[in-house]
Amino acid sequence: MSRAGAWLAAKGLAEPTPAELGEAGIALALVVAALALGWLAGRTLGPRATALWTARVGEHGAGVGKRLCAIVRHGTAALLLAILSRAWPWHPLADAGIGVALGAAGALAMVELLRGVRLSRWIAWSVAAVVFTALLRHAVGGLAPITTTLDAIAVEIGSRRLSLLTLVSLLVAAVLLYALVRLVNRATAQALEGARGLDPTQRLLAQKLIAIAAVVVAFFFAVDLLGIDLTTFAVFSGAMGLAIGFGLQKTVGNLIAGIILLMDRSIKPGDVIVVGDSFGWVNKIGVRAVSVVTRDGKEHLIPNEILMTQEVENWSYTDTNVRVRIPVRVAYDCDLELAQALMLRAAKESPRVLDTPPSNVWVTAFGEYAVEHDILVWINDPQSGVGNVRSDVLNRLWRLFKEHGIVVPYPRSDVRIAGGRQVAAGLASAQDDPTSRA
Repeated sequence: MSRAGAWLAAKGLAEPTPAELGEAGIALALVVAALALGWLAGRTLGPRATALWTARVGEHGAGVGKRLCAIVRHGTAALLLAILSRAWPWHPLADAGIGVALGAAGALAMVELLRGVRLSRWIAWSVAAVVFTALLRHAVGGLAPITTTLDAIAVEIGSRRLSLLTLVSLLVAAVLLYALVRLVNRATAQALEGARGLDPTQRLLAQKLIAIAAVVVAFFFAVDLLGIDLTTFAVFSGAMGLAIGFGLQKTVGNLIAGIILLMDRSIKPGDVIVVGDSFGWVNKIGVRAVSVVTRDGKEHLIPNEILMTQEVENWSYTDTNVRVRIPVRVAYDCDLELAQALMLRAAKESPRVLDTPPSNVWVTAFGEYAVEHDILVWINDPQSGVGNVRSDVLNRLWRLFKEHGIVVPYPRSDVRIAGGRQVAAGLASAQDDPTSRA
């Protein structure tokens, strides 16, 4: 007996025969061939799958699209190795080699898939470790030793028994279902963007309803997969009801308000709204709040419930045309008709001012020191701001006023003293009296 055979005998293992070594060599060659075919599939089918994925899902699935070639490569290798493992009753030595390759290919495919849906690295590799262990079942004599060990580590909670095996199965199922839900949401979002019969609000509402439905289906699928009795959750129903009634009432209210906003289409992404001191355009309608971006680049998150209960100005609800008032004052002694003509000219020359409806100039009041006017102009892009329109019109008007001698007055007060002669005589006598100087 050789030295290696003696060591194996000491460990309780039999020395492989030449036939078993030959079978292991054949298995190794087939494993290499399967890995080569997987590499070839990644090079040929991967780009096509990536192009199809990009066309169907677009930017929503950019993370998966970048890794699709690797997913095809490792997935194809894992599929071929699984077929190879079942195709012949291999000797344990050959089966161990196939199992290691199968577990590695499956784990790498799982890592690429989970990283593609933006899961963290440690979660992806943790799930991959579980997948590797499960696929390596023949190399360790089946899953019975592993499952028995994990099931033996458990705690008793009342009449329920919670084992480490149940916890690991629950975590892996949750991660896989979460990744599947994210893929469904991204594919749905891209499909809805191509639906011409739906406006942006209807597409957003459909996307959110499908996302909620996907989460519900995934939850019940996980419950059925893990064999969890739904009566277990009856214990928590009362506490959950109290939590919603007291602690989560605002959250639930905002959720319902957001769905109502999407259904009645009173506020849509892209609308220009004014809520209190916040002015800007709606960037996104979320589950909890509406994102409003101001002209300063600040993003205000306004709870949905506020938009349902408070007064909101929607400048683009039925029409994007908005009228802007620009106050102007001119002196009393100027040519009023010329000044008003110059106001209309400045408004018409501004690039963002519409020709239809036409601009207009109104005299609003005869003030203390000026004739007050309002220049009324129309724009159809309020999301680009209103202040810059006023600034452009006033700058043009300033130059026109300078060219034509129109004066913009400033506040001025005339002080008149009653009985001015008597006061002047009194001041002169006071200057001539020497005693007054003392």
